[in-house]
Order: sequence, then structure tokens, then C-alpha cells
Amino acid sequence: MKRIVCSFLLMCFCGTGIAQAPRSWSGSEIQQGIRKLNVLGSVLYLAAHPDDENTRLITYLANEKCYRTGYLSLTRGDGGQNLIGEEQGIELGLIRTQELLAARRIDGGEQFFTRAFDFGFSKNPEETFAIWNRRLVLSDVVWVIRKFQPDVIITRFPVTGEGGHGHHTASAILANEAFKMAADPRRYPEQLNYVKPWQAKRILWNTFNFGGTNTTGPSEFKIDVGGYNASLGKSYGEIAALSRSQHKSQGFGSAGTRGESWEYFKTTGGSAPSTELMDGIDLSWNRVGPGGKEIETAVKKIGEAFSILRPAASVQPLAALYRMIGQLPDSYWKNKKMAEVRELIRQCCGLFIRATSSTQLLFPGDTVAFTVNAINRSAGAIRLKAIGIGDEQLLLDQPLPANRNLVQKVAVPIAKNTPLTQPYWLREKMAPANYTVHDQQEIGIPDVAPAFTARFVTAIEGVDLTFDVPVLYHFTDPVKGEIYQPVMVAPRITVQLSPKILLFQKGKTEEKKLKLHYTINQSVASELQFGLAGLPGTEAAAVADTGAGVFIPVSNKQLSNAVTTVEGNVWERTAPAERYGQAIKSIRYDHIPDINYLYTDSVKLLNIDLRTAGKKIGYIPGAGDKVPEVLTAMGYQVVLLDRQKLATTELSGFDAIISGVRAYNIHEWLNDAYEPLMAYIRNGGNLIVQYCTNNNIGPVKAKIGPYDFSISRSRITDENAPVRFTDPFMRVLRYPNQITDKDFEGWVQERSTYHAANWDAHLKPVLVMRDPGEQENAGALITGKYGKGYFTYCGITFFRQLPAAVPGAIRLFANIIALNSQTSTNVND
Repeated sequence: MKRIVCSFLLMCFCGTGIAQAPRSWSGSEIQQGIRKLNVLGSVLYLAAHPDDENTRLITYLANEKCYRTGYLSLTRGDGGQNLIGEEQGIELGLIRTQELLAARRIDGGEQFFTRAFDFGFSKNPEETFAIWNRRLVLSDVVWVIRKFQPDVIITRFPVTGEGGHGHHTASAILANEAFKMAADPRRYPEQLNYVKPWQAKRILWNTFNFGGTNTTGPSEFKIDVGGYNASLGKSYGEIAALSRSQHKSQGFGSAGTRGESWEYFKTTGGSAPSTELMDGIDLSWNRVGPGGKEIETAVKKIGEAFSILRPAASVQPLAALYRMIGQLPDSYWKNKKMAEVRELIRQCCGLFIRATSSTQLLFPGDTVAFTVNAINRSAGAIRLKAIGIGDEQLLLDQPLPANRNLVQKVAVPIAKNTPLTQPYWLREKMAPANYTVHDQQEIGIPDVAPAFTARFVTAIEGVDLTFDVPVLYHFTDPVKGEIYQPVMVAPRITVQLSPKILLFQKGKTEEKKLKLHYTINQSVASELQFGLAGLPGTEAAAVADTGAGVFIPVSNKQLSNAVTTVEGNVWERTAPAERYGQAIKSIRYDHIPDINYLYTDSVKLLNIDLRTAGKKIGYIPGAGDKVPEVLTAMGYQVVLLDRQKLATTELSGFDAIISGVRAYNIHEWLNDAYEPLMAYIRNGGNLIVQYCTNNNIGPVKAKIGPYDFSISRSRITDENAPVRFTDPFMRVLRYPNQITDKDFEGWVQERSTYHAANWDAHLKPVLVMRDPGEQENAGALITGKYGKGYFTYCGITFFRQLPAAVPGAIRLFANIIALNSQTSTNVND
């Protein structure tokens, strides 16, 4: 069978702006779309995280076999690492969501999620289910199955644990449970208001051979997915590599593969396939009942007559096909295929439609003039009846002449109660490990809904067709060219606080100032009032708006707890009921669309017993950590060191030099710094290396310490795991802060990761920890004297604990910094 590129594949060479742009298909894409009309089959791939999916298999199924192919990732990857920036948690989840969508634009799949939050590495499914709301996540898997109606479900991982990560195994367990439950009307009956029970034919485990584990075998069902797509000039392995390489935040750039490539499967439910993945499944129009055979014949005729050079000649038969399908009884496949035919008609006509804004941020109470365009790039007759945006509608009812650009302005009032643009899973406060979403029909949707949608009502060949497109922010960049980005309805006033941590010395009365910065996006009352939610007595008197922000004094006399979280509020004096407390976070990377989301900015106020020694720290930034700003809050002077500064700065002036997380993975130039750093230690310096990894983003690129040790994959995932001191009299546990068991309370997500192993006898372990059911491990923190100074390797996740303002972690880190200090100097004095 002739292999044609699918309608998404042109996206593989596109950047952010193009990925958002209105798209016109090539002739080969249209031909592929016609071919897919006669395939009524679907496959759902299921795993735990972004980057777990088998992009090569998805590419093959979506493009060679023309199945409707989806990927259900249980999480948005919020708990992973970030190679390209400092975002963590929900912000990383937003990035990885867009990376998955970028991948699907390339490989032709569709994307879905559950409400599960990726809380970090989990060693087994029992730990995973103890944290996730198992019933809720299972209900989401059942929902996606019922809504997507896959004929075959494929899991990336087995239920028996070979996938390593507890989330991986949990995803397979939930998939196999949902395979049966989705067909049972007694399970989650509330979903049946929108969907019906659905029984997939089979569920398979896509066995694998990677990471030193080979689960494939000669007796397993297998298919060759390594075909070559002559129309595109790429193999499915090459296309899949382009797709997988969108996972840039995880460092998953991939090389294309060519030639035969076998995928193996074990059946875990339903009937086993023997010759085809879809054995025993009717993929024809017979699935829709009487009239299906005639439709199948009509599609074949359209395909045989289609001309890549003259696609408009297929508009009339496609319009007739649309009417034929419309006469069928309502069904899943009827609705899907009508949508496909509708888009094929538009693409065959070369009908270009778009709606744009000249500004990205829109505000309630404003009236915005959107620009709408429509061009009929064929000789066919198209009538544009109306264009609607929001409650505004232009009744045009006019023909679109060939290749003439219709431009109209639509003035759209943005009501004051217009919902602010926000990812639906972030609208409400989340549970400990699950997003809060109450609207059943939103569950599973991958992306935020457009702020505004333009509806073009047309008549083509006697058929009324309506096309919806998102309103986009459109501009021309002098370097990148034409750019399209999402628009956002934003608050009239946004509020931010700084710094993110204020640290007070317990037992000593101190007053510090917190800056509340506000941005006014519309005219408001001339006077504003300010305050800190969470801390009584901090409401400031009304002041004139200068745009420079205000400083609010805070004293530790107001603090009754070790850690207090405060949020900023701004309100108009004339309208005290309307308070503003949200900020906009903008995330910009070239490989994904702009991400703008609303959050409530907050500051951690710490009133703790913290003593420090040393003043000046050199910091080598790693991948995505916010430790330097916490060090500043602790009272240190922090100097960021890049290659040039490290080579030209007199290192003896630093009381400590600290490398950020994975710095030795991403900075190959640290090889050149090895001897200067070792000399710095020998002469009395203190080098602290935060964790590095030995996989995913490549091996450590430079030698790290003065003594040999290796980096393992051992970690302590239970943030409450008991901690034992190897020697409670070690300097690092006593000076300048006495570290006790209490310092290991209130930690977040995990204790440690990528422990040291096989260390030289000159290096001494400090802490011994274990996860439930495991042996003790002492590699989380090792330290040793070298010459006159000290070297320390930290698998302890300070990069999480310090920004989270965990008091004990801050105290312990201060002790590591003080290892080479002779006397205690409290820099907070």
C-alpha cells in the first residue's frame, strides 16, 4: 500500500510560531486524509509520564495503518527534572504538556491525561497508590477509554515491575483494571450521562529491550514498524525521533532509525492477535450499520479520482459524501468521520481562515478589535454566511471570490465577568497528588481552552459547514518572522512579591521589608490599598499609584510559626470588595507555544534558629534550580560562576564553591576547571557538589572530586524516611547548627536521589536512610577533607528542599557551607 504523509507530519520542521499558525495541507496530506476515511479503528497507548510513550509505534499506527491513535499519559510529568530551565512542579508539567502536544503534531497521535500529579520517583506501585487517589485516577482511565473507544489498548509497562518506576507499574495495573471496568455500566455510572460503556477487543503489553532489561521473546506477537514513507522521504523511525526529540526538558533528543524495527507484544486481556494487531475487529464502514458499504465505495472512488495537483476537483464528491454520512444514525464513528470530511472539504478548497489579535493579553472590561481573514484559494463556489466571536456576529452572506483576501474587524466587548484564561487543571487548589477538576467533560483534555474562538459559517457545494478556529496573537519577529501565539484574558491588576524567602533569626527581634509589586493593566481608582493575606496587621494605608510597588514591613514578632506563607493583595479604595492577588507566569521556549498561566504569588517567612559561617559563595548554575536565591536569603553573598569567571576569578576569596544540580552533566567545560578546583580545596576551600545523574542526559562530563566515587541510581523517595547519623559528633552535624531528628521533619517529595557509591575511604558518609522494605543506604551525603579544605557530594535534594523553605534542610546546608570555617560568624548579625 502506498505510504503517504499524514496531515500532521509537516509540523516536524516547524517552530513555535508555525505550530500555532493556521494550517493548509499539501496534496499528499489530503490524499492521506481521504485514505483514512475508510479505516474505522483506534488504538490507545497508555503509560505514566510524558516521554514514556513509544513514538515509533504511535507513528506507525497513525500513519501506516491509519488508525485513530491516542496516548494517555497518567501525569503531566510535573515531578521530573528540567534540563532547559528552572521550572519545577506544575510549571514543568505545563512545559511537558506542550512538549507532548508538539510530539503528537509530528507523529499524528492524539494526547490525553488523567488528574494524577507526578509527585516524583516511586519505587513500587504500593507507594504510588498510597499517594495518588487510586479510585480517581482509575475513573479517569475508564473515562478516556469510554470516550476514545479504542479497539486495542497497549501499555508501555507490565504489571510485574520490570518498568522500574512505581508510576510505570501503576499505569499498567490501572490500564488492565480499566480494560474490564469500562465495559461495566455499574462502574462509574455518573460518566454514562456523556458516554457509554466500552469493551476494547484486547489489551497488550508492548514489551521492551532497554535499560539493561530485555522482556521481548520469540514467542511474542510482533510487527515491523520500521517502514519507509516515500512521500515524506523518511522512515517511521526517523519521524518518531523527531517526535521524541520534542521532550527537550528531559534531554531526550533522539537519532532517527532506519530499516526494519520490530515491536513485541504480550496479551494481558481479551483475545490474543495472531496475524494483525486488529485481528477480529471490523475496521470497515460496516461498523456504522446499513449504508456503510455505499459510503466505503464512495470513499474509494474519491481516492481513485483525487489529483494532488487539483484537490479542488474533489470538493463536490466530498460534499456529497458529507451528506451521505449525515443521514446515518448517530454514532461515534459517524461524528468522527463527518469532522474529517468537513476538514477535507476546507483543505481541498484551500480555504484559509484565521482570527487574530494585535495584543496577547486581553482584559475584562475592554473592547478588543479582532481581525478576521478568509480566502478562497480555489475556483470553487464558497459563500461566507457569518463570522462570530463571543457574542458578536457579523452577518455577511457573501461569496468569497477566488484568491481575494477578505479582511474584517470584529469589535468584541470583554465582559467584566469573562473567565480568566487558565489551564482547567489549575483553576482550583489541587489535592496532595491529584489535580482538582469537577467538570467531567474536561477530564482528559490535554490543553487549556482558547480564550476566544472564531466561528466561520460557510456554504460549500450546497452544504452548510462551520469551522472553529482559536483567536491568536499575531506579530512579525524581525528574526523569526511571522509568529502566532495564544491569547489570554488576564486580571486588571497583577501582584507579585519579592524576595521569595525572608529569613529571621529566632529569638532576636528583627524587621524586614517585603516588596509588593503590582501591574495595572487598565485604569483603576487613583488610590489602592495593599496587604498580606496570612499575616494580620499588614494592611497598608491607601497610597497613590506610582507603578513602583510598595514596601510592607514585617517583623518576626508577628510570626508564631517557624514557617509562615503570605500572599499579596491589592484592592481599589473605592471598590474594597474587588481584590486582586494573582500574578501571570510566562514561560517561553522556542520549541513550544508560549505558556501563560495565573498563580498566587507567595513568600515564605522563616523564623528559625539558623547560624551561618562564611560570607561569600561561588555558585556554578546547574539545570533548573533556585538554590542561589535561598542562599541570598540566608545572608550569603552569591557570585554566579560561568566558564570565564571560574577561570579568571581568584577562587580563594570564596568561603565555598557550590555546583548546581547536574552541573557536571551539562557543563563539559568543568573538565578544564578540575585542577583549579582541586587546588582551591587543597588550599583551604570548600567544594560542594549537588547531585549529578549517570543516565538520561548522558554521563557525567567531568571529573568531580579529589577522591574516587561513583554515582548510583539509589534514592530515598519517602520524604519522611527515618534518618540515622553515622556519627552524631561529625562537624557537619554540629557546627554551626546542632542537627537533630527534628531537622528532617517537613521535607517535600523525597529525601535524596542519585546517591554516591563505591567511595574512597577518605570520604565519609553522614546520613543513613532507607525506604520502607529496603536496606539502609549511606550514599546521600558524603564528605571528606582534602589538603586544608573539604569536598562534599550531596544526593540530598537541596534543590527541592531549600526553595520549599524546609528549615532543617536550610540548617544542614549551612553546616556543609561552614565545613572549612574556623570560627562562627552569623551573617544575619
